[in-house]
Amino acid sequence: MTTTETVRGGGLSGAIASEWTKLWSVRATWWCLSGGLLTMLLYSGVSGLSQHIGDNRPEGAHSMVAAGAIYMTEFFVIAVATLFVTSEYANGGIRSTLQWVPVRRQVPVAKAAVLVPVLFGYGLVVALAGMALGGSLMGSAGLPTSFGTGLLTAVGMGAFFALLGVLCLGVGFALRSAAGTIVTVMVLLLPLPMLLSSYVWQGTMNYFPAFAGLNAMTAPGSANPLFGGPPPYGMGVGVVICLVWAAAGLLVGTAVLKRRDA
Repeated sequence: MTTTETVRGGGLSGAIASEWTKLWSVRATWWCLSGGLLTMLLYSGVSGLSQHIGDNRPEGAHSMVAAGAIYMTEFFVIAVATLFVTSEYANGGIRSTLQWVPVRRQVPVAKAAVLVPVLFGYGLVVALAGMALGGSLMGSAGLPTSFGTGLLTAVGMGAFFALLGVLCLGVGFALRSAAGTIVTVMVLLLPLPMLLSSYVWQGTMNYFPAFAGLNAMTAPGSANPLFGGPPPYGMGVGVVICLVWAAAGLLVGTAVLKRRDA
């Protein structure tokens, strides 16, 4: 009589479980996420105190955290997502990963499936913590933040961080270098759109990831926290633009991974 042993796990679900373990088993993830939270608290705390003592440009707690995400916290998100890929190329672990998951397109998909909920939730927590601190320190000064506005800002930040992470993921698979990925993404976020807006078309920057993400965090009726005035489009459009960038990055990274050996 023969017995049949049922093998559980494997496939895409097994790859996702493996990537989840990898993400949380390295100290860099914890350090980067903690650093991003601390810098947001620092920025919103200083901004709240500035409003309390009489800043000549009144703003609300929701605007403070949106600006803090662009000025500071997004760089920690870039670090987390980049190291999630490039550390495996640096230590040779990518060879084992591709042996365990021979269908190569499943590797970036599994990593993205882990990063998206983690960074979305992280964006929510960071935004709410920053608004709570900034709002308490500013007291009755500045502009009010309603529950709806605060919630929309937090959701927008979560979406921006999640899609920024996927973009970094794709660039990481394409370049296989932490330094190269970080520099490339940072150029896409700030210098390149500002250069094109200065010399080609003024509105160009609004269609690059960082500025689209900023608009995705700007609730209806709120002014853009960096430039003032109403955003050029709604929050949903900002999320869609970030989604297009993330999808493009992931497609490019997956194509490179399928064509090149580890």
